[in-house]
Amino acid sequence: MTNADLIHVLLPLPLAEPFTYRAGSAGPLAPGDIVEVPIGNRVSLGVVWDGTPAPLPEKAKLKDVLRRCDAPPIPQALRKLVDWVAAYTLNPTGAVLKMCLPEPRALIEPPPVRAVLRLGDASGVKASEQRERVLKIVRDQPGLSVTELAEAAAVSQAVVRKLLELGALVADQVPAFRPPAAPDWRRDGRALNTLQAEAAAALRAAAEAQDFSVTLLEGVTGAGKTEVYYEAVAAALARGRQVLVLLPEIALTQQSLDRFEQRFGAPAWAWHSEMAEGRRAATLRAISRGEAKVVIGARSALFLPYADLGLIVVDEEHDASYKQEEGVIYNARDMAVVRAKLEGIAVVLASATPSLESLHNVARRRYAHAVLPERHNAASLPRIQIVDMRKERLPTQRFISAPLVTALTETIAAGEQAMLFLNRRGYAPLTLCGACGHRLQCPNCAAWLVEHKRHGRLQCHHCGHQQRLPKNCPQCEAEDKFKACGPGVERLAEEAAMLFPDARLAVMASDTANTPRMIGEMLERMERREIDILIGTQIVAKGHHFPLLTLVGVIDADLGLAGGDPRAAERTHQLLTQVAGRAGRAAHPGRVLLQSFDPQHPVIAALSRHDTAGFLAAEMAERQRAGMPPFGRLAAVIISGTDQAEVEQAARALARVAPRGGGLSVLGPAPAPLHYLRGRYRERLLLKAEREIDVPAALREWMAKTKLPSGVKRTVDIDPYSFL
Repeated sequence: MTNADLIHVLLPLPLAEPFTYRAGSAGPLAPGDIVEVPIGNRVSLGVVWDGTPAPLPEKAKLKDVLRRCDAPPIPQALRKLVDWVAAYTLNPTGAVLKMCLPEPRALIEPPPVRAVLRLGDASGVKASEQRERVLKIVRDQPGLSVTELAEAAAVSQAVVRKLLELGALVADQVPAFRPPAAPDWRRDGRALNTLQAEAAAALRAAAEAQDFSVTLLEGVTGAGKTEVYYEAVAAALARGRQVLVLLPEIALTQQSLDRFEQRFGAPAWAWHSEMAEGRRAATLRAISRGEAKVVIGARSALFLPYADLGLIVVDEEHDASYKQEEGVIYNARDMAVVRAKLEGIAVVLASATPSLESLHNVARRRYAHAVLPERHNAASLPRIQIVDMRKERLPTQRFISAPLVTALTETIAAGEQAMLFLNRRGYAPLTLCGACGHRLQCPNCAAWLVEHKRHGRLQCHHCGHQQRLPKNCPQCEAEDKFKACGPGVERLAEEAAMLFPDARLAVMASDTANTPRMIGEMLERMERREIDILIGTQIVAKGHHFPLLTLVGVIDADLGLAGGDPRAAERTHQLLTQVAGRAGRAAHPGRVLLQSFDPQHPVIAALSRHDTAGFLAAEMAERQRAGMPPFGRLAAVIISGTDQAEVEQAARALARVAPRGGGLSVLGPAPAPLHYLRGRYRERLLLKAEREIDVPAALREWMAKTKLPSGVKRTVDIDPYSFL
């Protein structure tokens, strides 16, 4: 056996290292080739990985690669990204590869399909209305499959097959995948003002340089950031390269796809978790072959095998939704920068409320900075009014203040639209017994069950457990004594309907509009002025443009400020700025009412003055004093298991060998805020490090010092965003 016969093959499985195989009759093989290999008693697809295996003894029992698949190889830059992410996040390399190949067999071209290519000789065919429809569609759109043609003509497939039999249509086998028209980068976009044009020129230059760079595109809500970064997209397309636009939520996907098609005259490709399996497979093939020129997608789109990626845009770069919290834990914004560096391309980070990390990188001159300080088309920022809820005398179980009721009345009377924002799903966050005070809690988590009245159920928002509201209290057996405490959006809608019985209301939350289609329908209703008051959670705060929306009411502006989350102030400021930015984006001026029990809080006070710069300066100074990100680094280690005593013992054992000194310190162990989650007890340790410390290396050295019991799991989260 020669060394040349041996290759590494990485499988898309949670395995740390590639396996060694013989190339056998499948050779010669090169790194990146997708191959079929035996593993145990089954067959799996894998990727020929970089590096040459060490020579093995002549009698070593190795298996042969079964075959090389007819699919584009995985590019070297993506293979490097897989290795980098695995090392940085302390995850098995194969688990990261799985994100690049979510459906490995989809990369293999499916068999051809029968398509109606063109018209034949219809002179002797008896005419009918159905047949005429079919012939007209083929005349305008040759190349449809029999199924597609029948659907387009609203006829049965038998009608199409009969025309084929009579020779009126001609069909043949064609590839199953037929890419749509490519976006036209030559089309003119909207006219840009002076500041927009300057920012667009900088982004175009970055895209055309075909070298690594990061530009933070900062602009107030409604400043036209999308139109500006479209200029960079056009520059990349002009060079024939692919573009990835990342969005934090699938809620934004359809609106972004529509805007893109209006600008470039052809659709972009979507990528998100709600796609049908066949569409996902076709998209993956198109991406790997370079035929999908622009992909607009959620964070998972970052790891796909682009043939020739030329630009990455991370829209709403500050958004916490870019953080993947399960499986391979990573921040898509940060990994987008890493991928851009490995690819040698430009990345644009766009936001009205940039993260402190990105602003700090601008200050350190690591990122370029383009700023749009004014709204487009002379629209003004909304006027913000603080409602001091300590002075309001609301009746019990009422949550909309008198000033907000007045503002809603005026807005509806003027024929304009309003939005009520409360970042809490369901009807009520807590249900308790009025007789004994017993609170209904999830049996699997240390969390209260949330009432969803419209579905008649109680639900845990952490593990998904559902149950009916019991008739009798399980503690004292009192009958029909349960009370809903606090408001969710459903309860807010109930109150709004009582106050404004003639108004047209709609609720938009992740459990009421949870697919792109449902979200798109809701947004269309707003645009058609079929909704007077839109009530929603954070899903309504991001990116939406409603010309007649002039009033935003925030029911509980303090909601995100409680608890020990070090990012609480930053997140709340970002979220409230974004939701306030939905008001007055067109000709009609906007206003925002923030209901607060702590109007003097720095976040609320800064919002009332539109003093973002002042808030950021104060927050930066506080983070620097505390050595917190972006001036220091954090890593969370969660120890979990079904046996509480065993979990606590394992956490203490890990703490005893924790690194100390040299710019490192460890806090804990302590019960995680959600100490019982999905049936597992959880202890948390927090590693705090100076900025220059190699945190992954320090963690690997630390983790290697202890061996966990078989029933205990360790999860590492570098640069944590959630502290639950």
